[in-house]
Amino acid sequence: MKLRALIVDDEFNASSNLQMMLQDFCPEVEVTAIANSAAEAREALEEHDVDVVFLDIKMPGEDGFSLLSSLPTRDFSVVFTTAHNEFALKAFRADAIDYLEKPISLEDLQQAVAKVMRLHQAGTTNTAEHLSLEEMFKQISAQHDPEKMAIPTRDGYLIVDNKEIVRLEACDSYTNIYLSNGKRYMSSKNIKVYEDMLSKRDFFRTHKSHIINARHHLREFNRADGNLAILSDASAVPVSRRKLPEFLGHIASF
Repeated sequence: MKLRALIVDDEFNASSNLQMMLQDFCPEVEVTAIANSAAEAREALEEHDVDVVFLDIKMPGEDGFSLLSSLPTRDFSVVFTTAHNEFALKAFRADAIDYLEKPISLEDLQQAVAKVMRLHQAGTTNTAEHLSLEEMFKQISAQHDPEKMAIPTRDGYLIVDNKEIVRLEACDSYTNIYLSNGKRYMSSKNIKVYEDMLSKRDFFRTHKSHIINARHHLREFNRADGNLAILSDASAVPVSRRKLPEFLGHIASF
């Protein structure tokens, strides 16, 4: 028996890496389609019968949970892929068979595939094997803010310590990420995804196009030239008038 799989992820590198891992190390899985958005996923589900969907939670516009809610029926298992531990509880409430944290480890992927295979051999897609919601809640509540972030690259992922991130800047629907070593990386995820992901204690969205690491890289706030946050890399980031009171309160709490 082969499991027919649909991969849904707005990051091309992420979906390509997952497809490669499945092809090379999970011979019981056949990837029948890849979708880059919830809309494409719906079309793929109409065209293909699938047994399992590997579903990214955070996607621009419509996320993975919204996609599931929009489907009139669901006769496939779901494996969420996410860089955010805090989504785990919601994933299990949505009857996900499992969830994988990015960057995805081969061991976790093979365990998730084996779990899906067992259920399909039993003729079901339910989640009877999971921890209770109360246990999941305790487990997730014990988690601290993530200290690292996985940035998709052409060859895989770059794992960075969040303290090394100086600032993020929106570029249309993409995001430029500037590190303390002077390097810049572009992610195809929009800046709102990173605003939700990063610690509110350390990072602050000063403007619709900018997020700064205020706790670790803010060096000066200059009002003389139009409310500018001066960072450790000498960049000057605007603080919008609307955000100014909240920003001043944020830095006063350091």
